[in-house]
Amino acid sequence: QVQVVESGGGLVQAGGSLRLSCTASGLNLGTVNMGWFRQAPGKEREGVSCISWSGTSTYYVDSVKGRFTISRDNAKNTLYLQMNSLKPEDTAMYYCAAGLPCMPTVPVIKAGYWGQGTQVTVSS
Repeated sequence: QVQVVESGGGLVQAGGSLRLSCTASGLNLGTVNMGWFRQAPGKEREGVSCISWSGTSTYYVDSVKGRFTISRDNAKNTLYLQMNSLKPEDTAMYYCAAGLPCMPTVPVIKAGYWGQGTQVTVSS
């Protein structure tokens, strides 16, 4: 049974940084594409960033380009999202997903394995 778990969320002031982590049991993350998604209250879930299984391709939505960096450490079976220069509009529940297609638009696709999310709150 595959279980995906996110961590690293919290409360931070605008301009601050956080690093999210995602691990999975029962799945070798080095063999699948992975992505980060977020959902703010009252809004639809949206893609943030994704990375191919090899790590050679990464994509970001425009709102986070230049501020967020996705990376993976296959030896640790862990995915990361480094978030810098955080803004109040980045406040959301952040989800990690494994086994989805990774495309430039970072679409939300109901497939693969999803975690329960970690809350990120950015105060102004």
